[in-house]
Amino acid sequence: FTKLAVSQPTARILPVRQMSGALAQHRNSPNNTVDTYFDFTEENYKKVELILGKYPTTFKQSGVIPLLDLAQRQNGGWLPVAAMDKVAKIVGVTPIRVYEVATFYTMFNREPRGKYFIQLCGTTPCMVCGSEDIKETIMKHLDIEDGGTSKDGLFSLLEVECLGACANAPMIQMNDDYYECLTPDTMIELLEACKAGKPPPMGKWGSLPLNGQVSCEGPKGKTSLMDGPTPPAKMRDDLEQNVDPASVKAHMNY
Repeated sequence: FTKLAVSQPTARILPVRQMSGALAQHRNSPNNTVDTYFDFTEENYKKVELILGKYPTTFKQSGVIPLLDLAQRQNGGWLPVAAMDKVAKIVGVTPIRVYEVATFYTMFNREPRGKYFIQLCGTTPCMVCGSEDIKETIMKHLDIEDGGTSKDGLFSLLEVECLGACANAPMIQMNDDYYECLTPDTMIELLEACKAGKPPPMGKWGSLPLNGQVSCEGPKGKTSLMDGPTPPAKMRDDLEQNVDPASVKAHMNY
């Protein structure tokens, strides 16, 4: 038989995806021991009362997640073990009950993060749309690795699983905000804006596609679903409010 010469496509070798990889166990560090001091500020204690007021007094432990989030925000974006102990004391449970929550949810960081914590979506829709190029751009421009923090302490990078903005892939979550429809050039522009202390504000719908589009509308704008369905019954009058989506974080006490 005659052998046929078949050209083989050039394969691109992608780096191993590290993902989260955070240890479930606590390890002491100079700024994170059980003896490290942590307490809520006077202003945040008012928020603590507001949070606990949502639950029956016999179920204060229901407030563990929002209290941990409040502690993390006060502490610059990460949770020392002393903050977890404080939350346990406030809700009246043993510390291990709070540790279980903090180690389960990836929204809680148990080690210091940069001022701008970049979570890069690397799941299939983002990957096929160029997330690996975005990741490489970030690492090269900031001289950091996945899971690392820049030398100036401004940026941390972590590749994560789906962030639910597949229509606008590739995208990142930076702290609470979504930046979408990224290219290597717009990613660098975003990083430089953050270095200058001027991150672009979120758009009308609480995210910011960096290609100029509105939310997930195409280049022709909104072309369908102009009118919503007729509700089965009239809603309560006190719920019929025009809420600006960009103000949602303020309404959620962020």
